[in-house]
Amino acid sequence: VQLQASGGGLVQAGGSLRLSCAASGETFSNYRVAWFRQAPGKEREFVAAASNNGGSRSYRDSVKGRFTISRDNAKDTVYLQMNSLKPEDTAVYYCAVGRAVFSAWSERRSWLYWGQGTQVTVSS
Repeated sequence: VQLQASGGGLVQAGGSLRLSCAASGETFSNYRVAWFRQAPGKEREFVAAASNNGGSRSYRDSVKGRFTISRDNAKDTVYLQMNSLKPEDTAVYYCAVGRAVFSAWSERRSWLYWGQGTQVTVSS
């Protein structure tokens, strides 16, 4: 599976961005999807994940109520809508797909294929 992330950019605190990740190569609906992020000097961390049909979702606590993960299987695309952005959200955001069970979604090693990352910078 090849993944192409886009939609990053520079935004002021309180603003919004929507990230997209287009998949190709295999049947997208066979995979769960996730977003991770990595800030400079920090470990890559889980942000959000969704099940094959998007019915089940999970978020890290710090983004709950602000970020929404969604997917369009007809377009082989996963999205991350980010609202009320904060400077601490600044990072490179990566999309990933895999077949992990729900309890393992937050673990980086659970995900099989990764996109190249898109930079999100939130200014204060």
